[in-house]
Formats: sequence, C-alpha cells, structure tokens
Amino acid sequence: MGTLKPKVSKEQLLYANILNAGMLVGLAGLLVTFVLYATGILKPFIPLEKIPQYWVLSVHEYLEESRISAGWAWFGNLEFGDMLNFLPIAFLSLLTIVCYLSILPELAKNKDRAYMVICILEVLVLLVAASGILGTGGH
Repeated sequence: MGTLKPKVSKEQLLYANILNAGMLVGLAGLLVTFVLYATGILKPFIPLEKIPQYWVLSVHEYLEESRISAGWAWFGNLEFGDMLNFLPIAFLSLLTIVCYLSILPELAKNKDRAYMVICILEVLVLLVAASGILGTGGH
C-alpha cells in the first residue's frame, strides 16, 4: 500500500507560510515586550505591586479605578511596558486579515469566485469587529 499525500493548494501554502512567519514575529514581539515590562526597563502603567488589588474587580471597575479606557485607547500609552505588550497581540490578531488578503490574487487568478467572496467578507467582518464601530467588546 502506498501512502496518500494530501494535495495542498498554492493558497493554502501561502496562507500557512505567512501565518507561520507572522506567528514567529508575534511570539518574538511578545517575548521582547514582556522582558521590557518584567525587568522594569519600561515603567508600567499599573505598578506590579498593585496588580493583585485589581484581580478581584469586574472589568468595568478595573477600567474605572485604573483610569484605562476600553478599546484601542492602549495605543496611546505605548510608552508603558504593560501597554506595549498589547502591540504584538494586536499584530497577531491582524494576521488572519493579512493571510486572507494575500491569497486573494491567487483566488482571482484561478477564478475561484466563491472563495474570493468568502475571503472578502471575512476580512470585512474582522475589520468591523476590530474597529469597535458596533460598540461591542468593550470598544
């Protein structure tokens, strides 16, 4: 008996390669920003010794007491080590959009309209969700 090898399309390989490279960049970013935060190289917005007092709070109470705004407000506080940690997380979150956009030309070349529509709709849904314009998810 021969072994069956699954056929992998160019789109799948491109998506997987971009996702893998992006994951490695994001992981490196997480490690670097954590070291900057944990070592105190960058001052945190919330001092490490005060973090336990926030653990018992609801999200609303936490945001109120810490004076942190919900949504993308962290982007204006990247000088703080604990806020800088969100940058690689946001990068990783946007990777799916990058992957979908990267395979669109190949789908168009192959005239694969159904998958093109799905990709475009997926990108639109993810962009709307990330934008916070629907007023959900704490934005």
